Amino acid sequence: MDCFAYVKSPLNYIGGKFKLLPQILPMFPDEIGTFVDLFAGGCNVGINVRAGRIICNDMNAKIIGIFRAFQERDTEHILRRIEGKIAEFSLSKENERGFLAFRDRYNSEGDPIDLYTLTCFSFNYQFRFNNNLEYNNPFGRKRSRFSENMKDNLLEFLGRIRGIDIVFTAQDFTKLDVSGLGRGDMVYCDPPYLITRGSYNDGNRGFKDWNGVQEKALYGLLDSLNGQGVRFALSNVLTHKGARNEMLSVWSKKYKVTPVRNDYSNSSYNTRRGQSSEALITNY
Repeated sequence: MDCFAYVKSPLNYIGGKFKLLPQILPMFPDEIGTFVDLFAGGCNVGINVRAGRIICNDMNAKIIGIFRAFQERDTEHILRRIEGKIAEFSLSKENERGFLAFRDRYNSEGDPIDLYTLTCFSFNYQFRFNNNLEYNNPFGRKRSRFSENMKDNLLEFLGRIRGIDIVFTAQDFTKLDVSGLGRGDMVYCDPPYLITRGSYNDGNRGFKDWNGVQEKALYGLLDSLNGQGVRFALSNVLTHKGARNEMLSVWSKKYKVTPVRNDYSNSSYNTRRGQSSEALITNY
């Protein structure tokens, strides 16, 4: 695939694929009409794909809300909002009281740009909610802040999403209509991994957990896409910390399985990701 410069998502979403893009993207088709990133998360894959049209979908409406706000609001408004809240609450790497007050304000008002700003001062810059969908990630003392590098990263991301044909949707993967896709299109899936556990798929954060029912439904969807002639790629792990995803091992034998070197240090699954055997499963 003829790649342009990779742009990193401004969101630190668990399981993000930015460091794996040099391995994954060259395995994608050279020409793609509509590209669907079905479990987009931080959108690292979706925003870096060459395609005529891109659909980034995720069931986490809070994340998608940030991307929509980034797309719909002008850059100056976004930066004024971020810098204004930093000043109003005296946000810094040391001011936990200001962070907690701002967290309460966000949970009361729910502005998506405020959620992004809040994560910039949160522990590991991560997204975590309770079952009432209130943000509850703790303060990132002495580490987290909205740095110049983060600002530059944000500006690059804003430029990218405004320069491509991309839409953001927030639906359960079983509800997204893919019936209109055809042979020139592609669906990419990076779902929660069945044999791992993290704050995004434990069922305790206001979002549905991931279990064998969802796993089988995804396989059925991909088989259906294959029947339509739609190309797909699935990122997943076959083994993890001594456990094996037997369902995936059996199902994937119908398709092409390419190992992916997961030798990166991005936090994920409450353990070292190097202990997993990751693969890209494709039908082309």
